[in-house]
Amino acid sequence: MGLTVAEKLIAAALVDGEMKKGSRIGLRMSQTMTHDLTGVMTYLEFEAMGLKRVKTELSVSYIDHNILQADYKNPDDHRFLADIAKKFGIVCTRPASGICHQLHLERFAKPGKSLLGSDSHTVNAGGVGMLGIGAGGLDVAMAMAGEPFYIKMPEVIKIELTEELPPFVSAKNVILEVLRRISVKGAVNAILEYAGPGINSLNVTERATICNMGAEAGATSSVFPSDAITWYWLRAQGREQDWVPIAADEDAVYDKVIHIDLSALEPLIALPHQPDNVVPVHEVAGTPIDQVMIGGCTNSSLQDVMSVAHILAGKHLHDNVDTALYCGSRQVMLESIRRGILDQLVRSGVRIMEMFCGACNGMGFAPPTNGVSLRTGPRNFIGRCGTQSASVYLAAPEVAAASALAGKITDPRRLDLTPWKYQMPASFIVDESMFVFPPAQAEDMSVRRGPNIKPLPAIEPVPDQLTGEVLIKVGDDITTDHIVPAGANFMPIRCNIPEISQYVFKVVDETFPTRARQAGSGFIVGGHNYGQGSSREQAALAPRYLGVRAVIAKSFARIHLANLVNFGILPLVFVNESDYHLLGQGDKLLLDTVALAAGACYKVVNKANGAEVLVASPLSQAELDYVKVGGRLNWIKLHSR
Repeated sequence: MGLTVAEKLIAAALVDGEMKKGSRIGLRMSQTMTHDLTGVMTYLEFEAMGLKRVKTELSVSYIDHNILQADYKNPDDHRFLADIAKKFGIVCTRPASGICHQLHLERFAKPGKSLLGSDSHTVNAGGVGMLGIGAGGLDVAMAMAGEPFYIKMPEVIKIELTEELPPFVSAKNVILEVLRRISVKGAVNAILEYAGPGINSLNVTERATICNMGAEAGATSSVFPSDAITWYWLRAQGREQDWVPIAADEDAVYDKVIHIDLSALEPLIALPHQPDNVVPVHEVAGTPIDQVMIGGCTNSSLQDVMSVAHILAGKHLHDNVDTALYCGSRQVMLESIRRGILDQLVRSGVRIMEMFCGACNGMGFAPPTNGVSLRTGPRNFIGRCGTQSASVYLAAPEVAAASALAGKITDPRRLDLTPWKYQMPASFIVDESMFVFPPAQAEDMSVRRGPNIKPLPAIEPVPDQLTGEVLIKVGDDITTDHIVPAGANFMPIRCNIPEISQYVFKVVDETFPTRARQAGSGFIVGGHNYGQGSSREQAALAPRYLGVRAVIAKSFARIHLANLVNFGILPLVFVNESDYHLLGQGDKLLLDTVALAAGACYKVVNKANGAEVLVASPLSQAELDYVKVGGRLNWIKLHSR
């Protein structure tokens, strides 16, 4: 039986276990990446291991999220990241040189290699036939130390694409269609692999856009083959030597197949507040908007900028719409300048922002109170934009540009526009001056640390009996944005766990931190897909700091599940999902944890109503052993003596 592209990429990285669906496998990652939002914690964790240098082929630290310098916190973090990168042999970018996923695609992503990133959208690298996986910072630190990265062997879902996209229907609509069909939990523990004759009409940045938002379906990764289109992209980047062909075998077997006729797609839009809440644009056309954001890690390529410029050419934005552009990299900016595009956009009324992740995660350009914002980014979770009362819609750049002109959500096909076809340059402008490459030796250099950078908090082992109250009960699809908020007010304190812990579940229940501290120990009860979204490990570490010892849910998102393990919180699932109703906020629970065994069932006693609820852990024995001693760092310290 032949192999899929995904299976070939996994086989190339496999160092532990067998490629049997659902079994635990260990992968040796070729590359790692972090950004400044997650990187400080990651490097503190790496530093705690006592190693002198990273053991990967390449590790890159991008400074592309916490760019606003309202006080000392972000600049201090950037200085720390620059120093520690030199010390440990890591490439570091200068602040606001570009969005990590676009930059990595341009300069470092390689077909056939593997990439572990402390950002869920690391799957973007699948656009060149690379195995890109998002993870928590501790897992990335372990990969930098040369340790395997463990996951369940995923299923492989084939997305069979046929025909070509029609005018004004770009690649963003492909992944919106996938999300409409399978939901935000439809690819958990699976890889989305794109195939079929339709892929021949998609260039690398279009493929990357599609792969990127696979994270919103919960996918472990998303991949395209490495073919002639991949080679053309790498040659245009001056990196043709990095190309290797990778294709699925003719007799490869997939766990599921989804067919999409590209020619039948129309402009789609995700309604608030989930990326899978997708409808055709015409169903909500006419909805007034206040703001348009063009950019983000999904749609900030040269093609995206040129497409917007084509629609706005010679026109001016609607008076009621504030519109901003975030170019994805210095290369995109320079190519746009060379073509006169930025001049044209400025004349149309577009605000040109710095080259960073920006408004997508609430770092500036927040909507007004009760505002409606139309964005080309990957996520529209409630409050993520920085304004709790705002409504965020997600759409392709063409819809965004048309709507910015009209002042309301608009199908670009309804405007009197000439169709336009993007021709990728045969050679891009290559400027690597934004990268600071590490010296050969810098082990003895000092690392400057600002007062906001706090040491990792100590985590105690799990006692033989867990007791405490249900501190909060939540429903399905709780995101890491719900647990630890995004936005310019909160992102600069992510490396300060005592400080950020004061805002845990802020968007759900502002009383949670106070109640959790007073209780001293407790449980969280959740529904399906608990912890979806960002890879931020603070969504596990901050609740643990407040005393959360276990989470009982119907199911977990992959990255958050791993983060719970890393920081000693016991994840449990209901054996009978109907028992979810037997546990309520404020109930006192008791759970025997003397021996944590994989596959075993445990009885949770609810002292409030006398109910007994059966639960099990989705973890392997090794992972349960990590939890029992208080997380993976504790386990490493115990076993390195």
